Amino acid sequence: MSGLWLRLASLLVVFSSLLANPSRPAVSGTLPPSPTSSSSSTGRTGNGDHDIGKSERPNIIIILADDMGWNDVSFHGSNQIPTPNIDALAYNGVILNNHYVPALCTPSRSALMTGKYPIHTGMQHSVILEPEPRGLPLRERLLPQYLREAGYRTHAVGKWHLGYYRREYTPTYRGFDSHFGYWNGLQDYYSHQVEATYEGYRGFDMRRNMSVAWETAGKYSTDLFTEEAVRLIENHRVNEPMFMYLAHLAPHTGNQDNPFQAPDDEIAKFSHILDPERRIYAAMVSKLDQSVGEVVAALRRRGMLENSIVLFMSDNGAPTMGIHSNRGSNYPMRGIKDSPWEGAVRGVAAIWSPLIKKPRRVSNQLMYVADWLPTFYSAAGLDTKDLGNIDGVDMWSALVAEKTSPRSEIVINIDDIENYAAIRRGDFKYVIGTTNNGEEWYGETGRPGREDVEGSLPEYVPDLVLRSRAGIAISGVITASQLVELRKLREGKLAASEELGTRRLTTRLLTPMDILRLRSAAELKCNVKEEEKVSCNPLDSPCLFNVKEDPCEMINLAKTRPVILATLEEALMKYRVTAIPANNVDTDPMANPVYWNGTWVNWKDANPMEFMRSNRQSSGRISGPAIAAIAILLGLAIVVAILLFTLKFRRSSPEPARHTERGTFHKVQRDSLNLSEPVAADSQMSEISLSLQGFRELASLKDLARNID
Repeated sequence: MSGLWLRLASLLVVFSSLLANPSRPAVSGTLPPSPTSSSSSTGRTGNGDHDIGKSERPNIIIILADDMGWNDVSFHGSNQIPTPNIDALAYNGVILNNHYVPALCTPSRSALMTGKYPIHTGMQHSVILEPEPRGLPLRERLLPQYLREAGYRTHAVGKWHLGYYRREYTPTYRGFDSHFGYWNGLQDYYSHQVEATYEGYRGFDMRRNMSVAWETAGKYSTDLFTEEAVRLIENHRVNEPMFMYLAHLAPHTGNQDNPFQAPDDEIAKFSHILDPERRIYAAMVSKLDQSVGEVVAALRRRGMLENSIVLFMSDNGAPTMGIHSNRGSNYPMRGIKDSPWEGAVRGVAAIWSPLIKKPRRVSNQLMYVADWLPTFYSAAGLDTKDLGNIDGVDMWSALVAEKTSPRSEIVINIDDIENYAAIRRGDFKYVIGTTNNGEEWYGETGRPGREDVEGSLPEYVPDLVLRSRAGIAISGVITASQLVELRKLREGKLAASEELGTRRLTTRLLTPMDILRLRSAAELKCNVKEEEKVSCNPLDSPCLFNVKEDPCEMINLAKTRPVILATLEEALMKYRVTAIPANNVDTDPMANPVYWNGTWVNWKDANPMEFMRSNRQSSGRISGPAIAAIAILLGLAIVVAILLFTLKFRRSSPEPARHTERGTFHKVQRDSLNLSEPVAADSQMSEISLSLQGFRELASLKDLARNID
């Protein structure tokens, strides 16, 4: 009978905690505010009213788009989705046309934060699933940790996706002074509920630092993250440098039951797009573009833009089809997210800063996302030797002055679970293996001639870029190149008067002609005739491409360039030796939010009883009706216990009765709790499982207590 009492006690404690917690919302209802949502900072706080002077180190702002396709920024040549604010950054800065990223969210973010290839951190396969107890290894030091040690205020806004099963894996334990956003890989744009990709568990995931931000329910994610970023800028002490990592949800899909979400008035702007899903996707991208404008404008108002570096990039290519497809376009490149092809791993990227001496250009310098850690470290005036053994290289000098890239080789990935690998050296790329349907050419073109399939196209208007919030903000900032000219002017080397020099500087503002010239240079063109194409089946044998001449990977050179093929194959083998095994693990059912007040939590740090007990204590005293309901349930439990106890002693034959008794015992218990699954009689773990199953079934009775209230 001890097992019975243990199970009954477990169920009653858990259920009592549910009844005693009136702040726990119904899954489908309106979420009440968390009492600690506006505080609970784990780090330093800035105060804009106590500014002393401007920081000498540059502010570093990373704006990360999620699953954005190459063809879904208008500076790459498509007229379908105008992105004037992103374009303003790109045209006034440097468009990075050879910027490589891993093919998936988690590996890409791990490389950005560590400066290492995912094969060297165990993050090379797939993404961290919602109930998966793993994270970016704690032995790795992250970009915000390095920058915080250098005096930066560090803030994360938006998506994390680098682990949270224990609290030490979350942002504010890994170098960020603050975090407002979500821990998982996606969420509903309005309710902020997250449905587990495969298990179907569902729970709320929006945090301010470690506190659940219930008050955000019903507000559009992109707007929330934009408002938070602007708030942080407005409250920042400008005598201290800022590092902000703004990792948007957009344009990733929401949960699978409602993947495409955007405000109706935004969707209405894209009536020219025939595909209804891509129409909503366009609205999601448009909201993201507006966010970029708001952030850049806030930096300008605060006087921080004059000493800032702003990077806009996508974590990987768009998933045009397949799981979490967002209808994004990687045109004209081959492949989609989660594949070794260019459409997955050559990402959208542009950098702007007044510190760049040669802006307004399209760069074909080879670069990898892991390079940003040493690049920003160097831009901050710090010695990259402090970073130890990393894979990233310092690109700052090359970006600022248009020098040759110090990088000549990129390991795109080695995934021994999916059985594919790819490497680029110089102009050549080697691919062996691929993923399901990942090797084709997908996505809408956004060019004339496809109107019957894609819809009509608006005209590309350079003035929209110049009049965008980002465009206006940037136009008021004197760049490093202009300062050089002004210095020469004052030394009498350029003009007879400073007034003449000022007029000269004014004429150097971005013009519509500059925009059209840069846009044409940034557009990838694949002028391969049908008879020139050479097919490739990477599942049978390796493929080789010259991605400088053939960025669309249409001409397989494996047979005609065997020496280069062998050289890249050998290089890849050397990296295989240094790779560590992928750290993926089985998912854990205890992550299910049903055990954790309907939220995704650090479930390995506590058990459900302790969680519910602390939840009850923090929510105040138990209401009278709730106590009455608990008393009724206790009485029912005692009656059930007496019935079961009586049944046990009605058997006359000891051994057979013992078997029958246990079978009857579990049948009665299942019937009384409305359980449908059989329970192993002699397993202690099955008793615990039964208690949790019973809790799951009984949890719905919380509505009874709410009705009593």
